[in-house]
Amino acid sequence: MDLHQLNFKHLFYFWQVAKTGSLTQAAGQIHTSQSALSTQIRQLESRLGAALFDRQGRHLELTATGQQVFSYAESIFGLGEQMLGWLDGRDQDAIHVRVGSVATMSRNFQVNWLHPLFHDPAVVLSVDSGSLQDLVARLLRHQLDVVLANEPVPADPARPLSSRFLGSQVISLVGRADRWAGTTLEVPRDLDGVEMAMPSARHSVRPQFDALCHAAGVTPRLRAEIDDMTMLRLVARDSGWITMLPEVVVQDELQSGALAHVGQSAQLTEHFYAITVRHSRPAGPLKQLLLRSAADNMLT
Repeated sequence: MDLHQLNFKHLFYFWQVAKTGSLTQAAGQIHTSQSALSTQIRQLESRLGAALFDRQGRHLELTATGQQVFSYAESIFGLGEQMLGWLDGRDQDAIHVRVGSVATMSRNFQVNWLHPLFHDPAVVLSVDSGSLQDLVARLLRHQLDVVLANEPVPADPARPLSSRFLGSQVISLVGRADRWAGTTLEVPRDLDGVEMAMPSARHSVRPQFDALCHAAGVTPRLRAEIDDMTMLRLVARDSGWITMLPEVVVQDELQSGALAHVGQSAQLTEHFYAITVRHSRPAGPLKQLLLRSAADNMLT
């Protein structure tokens, strides 16, 4: 079948039904009857030569083919929505760069990475935080241009995503300088019983740390586990506990002398990734930023 033979109106109807999971709801949204909607989806299935839904009474379930077609339809109509949003934008000359950031990531890392965009007067930057799953869903709907994460997304033929490696750093142990300056702890051997604040299990480095301690027979005394890196930074500054976190999170406090570096392990490493939709065309400034950061390190 050639592209000109594909009925995009029928594909749009399929997309609406697949999104809502209901003929009734989709028909109401696009102001047509359920019977007309059902007929046109069947015509699309006939043209494609494959069933898109398993029909059991009123219940609709996407087939394997339907899931793949839905993924492509998400890209097609998501870009259409993006185009309409651009046309309706408040500033036609502005370049909007929409960034999603996993909530457990360092704000300092984000600022450092995005810093080149701050000097481009044409760029309007928006940054939203959330879970990786929610941000990737928004990325696939073309509501975001890039997602910053501390883990890559798994390969999945149904989701055309690429994870670009941006860099990595060793996780550090820090403590208030007035208590810990001049102290060096071997990780994990010297941490048995030591009061610690740590990232929660949602953070990619926490399972690494727990496994390292378990293998060494060491049990630190957990005083706090925190998702948000900004909150963890404040705990490091205001408590007397040893805190485990990426050094970039507390770079200002280390430079000022408020916090002291007390230990690290090469086996505790955080990696940073930029996740994009494969074959998408990011705005010029974002494209240059991605190329500069990951010219030789792309995971697909």
